[in-house]
Amino acid sequence: MVLDLLLIGTAITLGPLHNSAFILLLSSRHGTRQGLAFLLSWLADLIAVIACVVLLTGGQPPARHSAPSTVAVAAKLAIGVALVLYGGHRRRRPPRPHGPPRWAARIDDASPATAAGLAWVLQPWALVGAGAATAVDADLSTLADWLALTGYCLLATLSLVVMEMYTVWAPTAANARLSALRSWLEHHQEQLIVTLSLLLGLWLMARSIYELVG
Repeated sequence: MVLDLLLIGTAITLGPLHNSAFILLLSSRHGTRQGLAFLLSWLADLIAVIACVVLLTGGQPPARHSAPSTVAVAAKLAIGVALVLYGGHRRRRPPRPHGPPRWAARIDDASPATAAGLAWVLQPWALVGAGAATAVDADLSTLADWLALTGYCLLATLSLVVMEMYTVWAPTAANARLSALRSWLEHHQEQLIVTLSLLLGLWLMARSIYELVG
């Protein structure tokens, strides 16, 4: 479980779409406030999903090859297949120019509530679902699993935390460097999406098949 959560959390935090949007928010007139609203909403979404899983399982992992365990593994397999198909589709698709999103023109007038809602929209729900299916195996009677779930939520938010803190501590330097990072993300968006989708999708497929037949 720990390795799966580590890989899923890393894939989430490296996603180019939400990181580009977050940099745009930070560059706005009330950037740090909007960025904080986005960050807290993002983290709250992750925690809420894990909390729902824990409530359903009672904090106890289902028995191996039981119906709940098989459903969770099948869900991870389905997500893995979907990610591979999606990555393959994006890889074959002709590259398209990526300009700023439509809402970027109104970003200075955006409220913290809007920024929080944007975090919900940009959440990579397929990856979050894979994390939820993995968290089914968590045994909350052990400290290690508590730490694993906490670490997963924090890891999936790490890029946002780093950029928010950088903007607070060194706004001038952060603005220049984050703008350069956003430009790089826009130019490499397709490659990042394809790579993350294929690598994580193949891992989830292999891991799920092993658990189903093992």
